[in-house]
Amino acid sequence: MSRPSRIFRVFLLLVLICFSCNEEKKVDFFSKPEVNVDLAAIKKRGYINALVDNNSISYFIYKGHPMGYEYELLQLLAKHLDVSLKIKVTSGVELAIQQLNKGEGDIIAFPLTINKARRKLVTFTRPHFNTYQVLVQRKPSNWRKLTPDALEENMLRNPADLIGKEVHVIQGTSYEMRLKNLSEELGGDILIKQDTLIAESESLIRKVALGEIDYTLADHTMARVNAAYYPNIDVNTVLSVPQQIAWAVRLNSPELVKVIDEWLVKIKRESTFMVIYNRYFKSPRTSLVRMNSDYSSLGGNKLSPYDDLIKEGAASLGWDWRLLASVVYQESKFTLHNVSWAGAKGLMQLMPATAKRFGAKDLNDPQQNIHAGVNYLKYLDKYWMKSISDPNERLKFVLASYNAGLAHIIDARKLCRKYQKDPSKWDDNVEYFLLKKSEPKYYRDPVANAGYCKCEEPVNYVKDVLDRFEQYKYHIKLPEFDEQAVQNLKSAR
Repeated sequence: MSRPSRIFRVFLLLVLICFSCNEEKKVDFFSKPEVNVDLAAIKKRGYINALVDNNSISYFIYKGHPMGYEYELLQLLAKHLDVSLKIKVTSGVELAIQQLNKGEGDIIAFPLTINKARRKLVTFTRPHFNTYQVLVQRKPSNWRKLTPDALEENMLRNPADLIGKEVHVIQGTSYEMRLKNLSEELGGDILIKQDTLIAESESLIRKVALGEIDYTLADHTMARVNAAYYPNIDVNTVLSVPQQIAWAVRLNSPELVKVIDEWLVKIKRESTFMVIYNRYFKSPRTSLVRMNSDYSSLGGNKLSPYDDLIKEGAASLGWDWRLLASVVYQESKFTLHNVSWAGAKGLMQLMPATAKRFGAKDLNDPQQNIHAGVNYLKYLDKYWMKSISDPNERLKFVLASYNAGLAHIIDARKLCRKYQKDPSKWDDNVEYFLLKKSEPKYYRDPVANAGYCKCEEPVNYVKDVLDRFEQYKYHIKLPEFDEQAVQNLKSAR
C-alpha cells in the first residue's frame, strides 16, 4: 500500500472515531434516566425538586418574594403531594432534560412544547394550554411617528421574507426546530444562529429590543408580556400552528405523572388556576410594573427599601447580606409596622423585652429594629460557637433559636444525647427531636426543661430561610469585591 493511501486511511479512521465520539456524546447528553425516583420515593424523602426557568412568567423574585406562573402552581402541587418544594433554576431545554435524567430534578416546570423528539426523552404531563410561536422583530427607530399602515409596511409579515436572514434561537429548542422546518417548507435557507445552552429564555428578546440582533422566535404569551416592557418590538407575525405546552418528568416516573395529571384536571376546574394564569398572561400592565421595579429580579438588584441597613447589619455579623435579608423577609416580609399575634414587632419581629435588651428603644425605627435583631443573632451565634464548631451547622441552630428561643433547642440536644444521636448536627438529629417535642414521651422527659413545643415552625423556619437565601443568591448578584469580602469574613470566622 502506498504511503498516501495509508495516510488517507488513517485520516479516514480518525474522522470516523471523532464522529463516533461526537455521536456518543450526543446520546449521553440525552441519556435515559440514571436514577429511579418515582412518587413513593419523593413522598418518603419529603420534597419534590423542580427545575424552573428564570423569566418574567415562570419564576422570579419581586420585593423579596418568589413569584411566577410555574412557581405558584408548583407550590399548589407540592401541597397536594404533601411534600415541600425545592427549586433549581436552570436554562435551556437540553440542559434541563439532562439534569432531570441525572436526578437533579423530578419535574421540568418549563413552558415546554410537546413534540415527538422530546417524547423519546421525557414523559409529558397533561397540557396546560395551547400557544403558538411568533417572530420577534424591532420596529423602525421612528415608529412612534408612523401611521399604523406605514408601520405595518415596515414589518416582516411574510415568512418567506426570512429566507437569507439571520434568526437567533437557543440551541435545542422548539424554535430552532420550527425554523428548520420552515426553511424546508419555504424552499430556502433561513440563517439559524444558535445561542448557548445556558441562555435565559428572554435574553434574545432583550437583544432584539436593544438592537444587538434583528430577529428571534418566542412563545406568543411570553412575547406579549415582553412587548409591554419593550414597546419597540413587534410580536404579531405568527410562524407556527397552535402547540401544546406542558411540564415533563422522567420516563420511569409513571406514578408521578399520573398523580400530576389527576391534579391538573382538578386544579384547572377551580378558579385558582385562572387567577394564576391571568396574573401572568393576561395582565401586561402589572407585568410591566414588576419588570420596571428596582425590587424585581427581572429589572433590578434590590430586595427591599431597607437593603442598606440589612447590608450594614450583615457586615457586622459576617454574613452574606442576602442571608440576613431572607431572615427579615421570613419575619416580616419587609413590612415595617408588622405586629405578630404574640406582640413581636417590626422588620425582625422582636419582642419588646428582647428589643430593649439588645439595644432598640423604638421598634418602629427600622435602623434600631435591625440593629437589635443583629445583636440578638450575634448573641446566639456566640452561644452556639461553644459547642457547634462547624459554621454551616451552627447557622441552623442560630436560626432555630431566633425563631423558637434557646430553651427548646437545648432540650432537643439533650434528647439527642439520650437517644444516641449527634447533638452537633441539625438535619435528622436535633431537628428530629425538636419535632418530637409535641409528643408527651419527649416533652415530659426529665431532660427536657422547656416542656411542650409545636416545633414544626422552627424546623420549617430554618428550611425556608436557607431555601430563600439560595433563591436570592441566584437572582440578586453581589459585586465582585462584595463576594470576596463575604469569603474573607467566612474564613476569618
